[in-house]
Amino acid sequence: MRRSPLAIAAMALALGAVSAEAQAPLKIGYINSQEVLANSAEAAAAQQRFDSEMQGYQAEIQQLEQELTGLQESLQRQQLTLSPDARQAREEQLQSRLAQYQQRTAQLSQIAEQRRAELIEPIMDRINTIIETVRAEGQYHLILDVAAGAIVAADPALDVTPQVIARLGPQPGPGPGGAR
Repeated sequence: MRRSPLAIAAMALALGAVSAEAQAPLKIGYINSQEVLANSAEAAAAQQRFDSEMQGYQAEIQQLEQELTGLQESLQRQQLTLSPDARQAREEQLQSRLAQYQQRTAQLSQIAEQRRAELIEPIMDRINTIIETVRAEGQYHLILDVAAGAIVAADPALDVTPQVIARLGPQPGPGPGGAR
């Protein structure tokens, strides 16, 4: 859904050329994808599910962090009493645990991003279908996303976000993920 400002400008120029040939005025609308997602009950449910699935991973990361902190504090307390060989062995152990922590954190981050994508993909497909329907029905040549930062100024009358939100169905109620 994200497009660079250069790509959007190129599309607008291309559509402008096509519209000039057809002698029809170019009709452009825009949405705010962040607002659409904030008003989607499906997105709120997906976020809640994601948060609940990630709790175990967050607990694992906290445990690893506490272990690292404990090892570091222990090394600092005993540093003066350890022989150079023992101190070097402890530092190597700490470095090894730090590398394991960083590797596991990166692995869990990748798993989290993959899971987030799995949960949001069907929602985004549905929203994109709705946007395309609104575009076709409203005879828009182009619909931009204000959340992508590609719009500097726009006529609020071109905003089709409310139409997309209305077609999503019931709005999320107050509570976790539902309040704005």
